[in-house]
Amino acid sequence: MVQATGIDHIVLHVSDVERARKFYTDVLGMNVYRQNERQVFLHAGTQGVALFKKGGDAPLATGNDMNHLALTVADGGYETLKAALESHGVKVTGRPGEEHCIYFQDPDGHRLQLMVHK
Repeated sequence: MVQATGIDHIVLHVSDVERARKFYTDVLGMNVYRQNERQVFLHAGTQGVALFKKGGDAPLATGNDMNHLALTVADGGYETLKAALESHGVKVTGRPGEEHCIYFQDPDGHRLQLMVHK
């Protein structure tokens, strides 16, 4: 039997690797640990996110390949985190019944959420 002990990384398909890298590093504070012209691997703490250039001529169908990616953050309340995202031109939404949830999209339409655990 294989015993998985965690998730090394998830892969998101993007239309522009450099634009996506800048969003995930400049807006979300992730760190690049490997990159080439078609992909970039980032760390968010000990977890990884990989951004792969969409291949072929098929339309980019991202944003529909998962419900959302929830990211933990070190600190900050709703207003502080919302303001930080909005300062980068990111539109923040809540979810029905919980307006203080922080949902937003990356430049390729992937739905992201910020989680503060205290």
